[in-house]
Formats: sequence, C-alpha cells, structure tokens
Amino acid sequence: MGKFYGGAVTYKWNWDQVAQAFWQRYPNPYSKHVLTEDILSRHVEGNRLYTRRLMIKTNPVPKWGERFIPSSARNMCILEESVVDASSRTITTYTRNIAMQNVMNVEEKCVYRVNPENNRWTVCEKYAWVTSSVFGFGSAIQAYGIDRFRKNATKATRGYEFVLERLFMPVLHQQLSSRDKLKDKAIKVAQAAKDKAKDSISTARPQPS
Repeated sequence: MGKFYGGAVTYKWNWDQVAQAFWQRYPNPYSKHVLTEDILSRHVEGNRLYTRRLMIKTNPVPKWGERFIPSSARNMCILEESVVDASSRTITTYTRNIAMQNVMNVEEKCVYRVNPENNRWTVCEKYAWVTSSVFGFGSAIQAYGIDRFRKNATKATRGYEFVLERLFMPVLHQQLSSRDKLKDKAIKVAQAAKDKAKDSISTARPQPS
C-alpha cells in the first residue's frame, strides 16, 4: 500500500514574495543534495503558468540499500511539474522520481496558498506517497523513503526561508529604516513646535513694573 506523509508549513512572507522566491530556491545552503535544475517546458494558459523542470539530486544510500542501487545510479532524476495560478493565488507542484522506480517511487504534491488566518503569510501544504515493489524489502524501503522525505522537507523549508530572507530582508530593513527616520523627524518637528510655543507664551506675559 505504501507510506504516506502529510504536513503544512507557514512562511511569514506574503504570497507574492513566496511566488517570486519559488524560482530561486536553488542553490541554498540547506539543499546541497540538489545538483542541477533545468527547465524542460513552459507555457501560459489564461492566468496560469505551467512549467516542467528536471532536477538531479543525490542522497546517501544506507548500507542495506547498496544491493539495490548501484553507485553509478546514486544521482536521481526528478521531474517537477508546477502550476502558478495568479487568479487563485496558488502554486501547485507535482514531483516524482523518473529513475529507479522499480526500487522506490516517491510522489510529492505541494500547494502554496495565502494563509487563511493571516493574508500577509503563506501556507504550504505538503503530501508525499512512497511505494516499493522490491519483494521482501518493500516495507523497509518505504519506511526509509518517508523518513528521508521528512528530513529533506525540513531542509527544504529552511532553504526556502534562507532565499526569502536573502531576497526581501534588505528591503524590509530599508523600509523600517525609512520609517524610523520619518518618526525621528516627526518627533523633532513636534518638539520644535513645543519650544516655539513656550517662547511665544514667555514673550506674551506682561513684565512687572
């Protein structure tokens, strides 16, 4: 029957920022197992952008798995199909390995959407299915696949956050700095007005004869 994984991650960035960073996820320090990425096809239909990308990833193989996966096949080809819908403000990705499917097949679906509880944030729902048809080892391979997917999902989240901060944190700092400068200027103007008012009151008071 295979193994299933489901979970959700919240990014404290708006959907437009997450969508922009989606195409710049790699490279990053947390996804060093992603070796290459290439666009196979891309087209637009209405308000939807359809893209197919080929990625080559590598992952360490446990000792018991070396009998099934030769060293020459440790770099895996991954196909990612994505749909960016500008109208519904969603990004949906479907990812699967296209090599060594006879040993382990991993299918993943991710949906990025505006967080319903805070429209300034984005939530990513992740689902994965792992199956194996290796007689006598299928259950162990599936358990290993889910565990590896869970660990890689954590790294992917950290990597995405790294890219978001790299892209937008300088802008955020600049905006906050501008706000601080305006605040300081307003305080100085208000203080100058108070001082001027005090001087006017002192001048207007009648002097003792």
